[in-house]
Amino acid sequence: MVFGNGLVPRPAFWITVICLSFGACSAGPQPAQPQAGQQPSSQNPATAHPVGAIKSISGNTITLTIDAGIDVTVQVQDATKFMRIAPGQKDLKDAAPILLTDLQMGDRILVRGKLADDGKTVLAASVIAIKKADIAEKQSHEREEWQKHGLGGLVSSVDTASGTIAVAPPSIGDKKNVTVHLSKETVLRRYASDSVKFDDAKPAPLDEIKPGDQLRARGSRSPDGADFNADEIVSGTFRNIAGTVSAIDASAGSITVQDLVSKRTIVVKVTAESQLRKLPPAMAQRIAARLKGTPSEASPSASAPSSASSSASTEQTTKPGGQPSGNSGPGGMARPGGGAADLQQMISRMPASALSELQKGDAVMIVATEGGANGLSTVITLLGGVEPILEASPKSSPSTILSPWSLSTGGGEAAAP
Repeated sequence: MVFGNGLVPRPAFWITVICLSFGACSAGPQPAQPQAGQQPSSQNPATAHPVGAIKSISGNTITLTIDAGIDVTVQVQDATKFMRIAPGQKDLKDAAPILLTDLQMGDRILVRGKLADDGKTVLAASVIAIKKADIAEKQSHEREEWQKHGLGGLVSSVDTASGTIAVAPPSIGDKKNVTVHLSKETVLRRYASDSVKFDDAKPAPLDEIKPGDQLRARGSRSPDGADFNADEIVSGTFRNIAGTVSAIDASAGSITVQDLVSKRTIVVKVTAESQLRKLPPAMAQRIAARLKGTPSEASPSASAPSSASSSASTEQTTKPGGQPSGNSGPGGMARPGGGAADLQQMISRMPASALSELQKGDAVMIVATEGGANGLSTVITLLGGVEPILEASPKSSPSTILSPWSLSTGGGEAAAP
């Protein structure tokens, strides 16, 4: 197939097209640089094929924010070819020709060209684009697939020889693992240690998954619920924190949480992508009743405490021994009739809370990233209104009933879970 300037793309370039078509590249390709000691010139041009989202368009100049967060200047030439493909499309056989004026801010594009003499500007030979709206529609569909056909929980064990993983779903019910089966077609990814985005998950082999890791799988479950055939898996190591808020720094977007058992002080960062929710009192009481082993329909013998001062909590990085119990469904509480309701889905449907609504002394349960180079964890999900839950389960890890993946963040939950 002839592409752009008449050259047949190399296999590596097709990989980049596939990366673009899936709507996200966690660390998009940056412009290739000349060999050491060389400067780009007409005699020694350096090729480039950056991928990212259009930040702005001014005349014949496109400012492109690549997936690594760096802005790249793309200069459109008279001979530049423009094409549009659909999300998920892996080649250009159905690409439709478009014009520069058809591009909009937020569209994802793959540029193929050469570096200008300044070493910073890409002289575009061709541009392949995907509409922002088409990506959003695809991501919405994939989120639904992860919700309808997903399983989540903590890894109990991994058998690389048989290609199976034992997973304990984060339910509030009877204890039973689900055996997740992998095939040659199963896609495996690993969550970045300092990111809340599924887009940042990288391909990773099975042997990187360890007991205590959080895992989310998409696929099909056996009729008895004991086995799960995975089409796609994402895993990672996360922190589960339950405690009381001791300080809030709104300007820095950080919260200090006091662990009531270890008395450790933990600082976590809240970003625009963090999911903050507050449980209604009735729901918190029902969850607490199940943790106590009493019927969820029954009212607890005592009302919820006005503060978390009598509650106990735990903080841990998910490691062996921290698995939550149950198999009532992927990340859910048991419902009448034997089905399951995904607690994470219930939480995602609640109205969002703001950092300003938190107060010193509030009890919270948090799922956060393991932490980046600075050691600071980023909040993925923060749940308030949990005093009855901490009271009901003072010596376990009640925060592990939360899934580490927010269903509203996009990506492979845009992808993903």
